Amino acid sequence: MFVNTNFGKTVAILQRSMDVASLRREVIANNIANADTPNFKRSTVNFEAQLKRVLDAEKVAGTGLQASVTDPRHIPFDQKSEWQDVMPLRQLDYLTQSKSNGNNVDLEEELMSAQQNQMMYSLMAQAAANEFNQINIVLRR
Repeated sequence: MFVNTNFGKTVAILQRSMDVASLRREVIANNIANADTPNFKRSTVNFEAQLKRVLDAEKVAGTGLQASVTDPRHIPFDQKSEWQDVMPLRQLDYLTQSKSNGNNVDLEEELMSAQQNQMMYSLMAQAAANEFNQINIVLRR
């Protein structure tokens, strides 16, 4: 019913972002649990930057240089990505080392990330509830 509307898109993005926040909570918990494990490398979850890039590309779609593809082996210039196709990316952090045993988990940073992630999840849940409250207001009238 609301699939191709702004409401549907907003709720779907909020739902996907809440799922990513749940995944991020699991990753942070795993990092904290392995804070003293020798040679353990912390993980992070990247999603928002890639989603922003795809949503920004939707705004400027069709304004760029149009390229002619004359052979099926040619790579098109404007491969469009859909926001529904954006998936969270779990990455290992091999670049930093905070302890002499090869472990790079900073407990204080992980706890701050966990708090920030929880606040973002709560904010997204409130935003989703607000979207449905607006629909209820319209339906009551």
